[in-house]
Amino acid sequence: MTAPAPGHRFTTRWLVAPLYAAGFVTAFGAHSIAANLGAYTHDQHASLLALGVLLAVYDAAEVVLKPVFGALSDRVGPRPVLLGGLIAFAGFSVAFVVAANPALVGLARLGQGAAAAAFSPAAGVLVARLAPPRKHGRAFGGYGMFKSLGYTAGPLLGGALVTLGGFPVLFATLGLLAITVTIWAAVAVPVAAPPPRDRQTVADLARRLRGRGFLAPTLSLAATTGALAVGVGFLPLRGAAAGLNPLQTGIAVSVLAAACALVQPFAGHARDAARLTDAAGMAGGLLLSAAGLAIAALLPGLPGLLAGEAIIGIGVGVATPLGFAALAAHADPGRLGQTMGAAEVGRELGDAGGPLLVAALGTVATLTGGLLGLAALLAAAGAAISRVPPPPATPPIGEPGGPPATA
Repeated sequence: MTAPAPGHRFTTRWLVAPLYAAGFVTAFGAHSIAANLGAYTHDQHASLLALGVLLAVYDAAEVVLKPVFGALSDRVGPRPVLLGGLIAFAGFSVAFVVAANPALVGLARLGQGAAAAAFSPAAGVLVARLAPPRKHGRAFGGYGMFKSLGYTAGPLLGGALVTLGGFPVLFATLGLLAITVTIWAAVAVPVAAPPPRDRQTVADLARRLRGRGFLAPTLSLAATTGALAVGVGFLPLRGAAAGLNPLQTGIAVSVLAAACALVQPFAGHARDAARLTDAAGMAGGLLLSAAGLAIAALLPGLPGLLAGEAIIGIGVGVATPLGFAALAAHADPGRLGQTMGAAEVGRELGDAGGPLLVAALGTVATLTGGLLGLAALLAAAGAAISRVPPPPATPPIGEPGGPPATA
């Protein structure tokens, strides 16, 4: 199977649709289990330390293995890494059900994280390879939207499934979902052979990863992911301190998730239509996220929380697809998997670093001070990105000056 000529709207959508579904799988899988681990550890009489480990193993596996599988995608092609990762995710999910041992949830979650570390960057590479360069903004906007939907649906549907039949029903559902997406991807996603590439030394790798074509998008992705994590984790605490009930704070978090999901395709379309540059979009998204944090910190009650969450979601939704599109535009086509894998590590570090920073500042001062401190860092990052001159774009695969098409 080979990729048809780019530009055919239905064909492009058919090719990338299972990649969007793969993004939904990793987001839904991670959050559906994480949202229910507190009740699980309570029922198992486990310690807070055990809960922390269970929450961390998925992300830890991704941080360590995403660069490895990204480089493997460059070597053997992203399609087998995508399919292998999805199969492994399904296998670990089903194995937990078959084992019928609740104590193995940590091992199953570790395996799922390792599998997601394979198919998540491979899906990003395939989105960049299969969508025409002029549609990268919309393609990554759609991919980000489906991941946001997974983050939103995970706690809700995961809780319903656990209520229905416990963790076995949740893991069985995840296994079935991953198998379905695997079959769909095997049918729809064409073979994308790795493009030719030059030999790379450690010095070459270091030079690429500190270039502005990598650093600015990765900084943007890490910072907005940190803002998103704080919006989900700390702003409900801010609302509770103001006397809001769990329903009200839950609605506020849903507003953030909905705004993030809905804005991404529009931001990507604006980028493809040359109405929004990568630097302006990333910087603007960071500044919006900073403004949202500041509003939530300074404006009391439900109005401040709702406005802050909505503006954070819009900022993240603007910056995320443009960050990925910028990476794809400026990466060496033969090292695209390695680039995406390294950038995903930046996102994971932002996911952990944002809440840690707010917690540390909040311990020294107050939660308001912690939120304003992160807002200041986001604003500084946005200002820095806005002043970075754009690097020269790498010629797309198959176009003059670029590698030959091998898909």
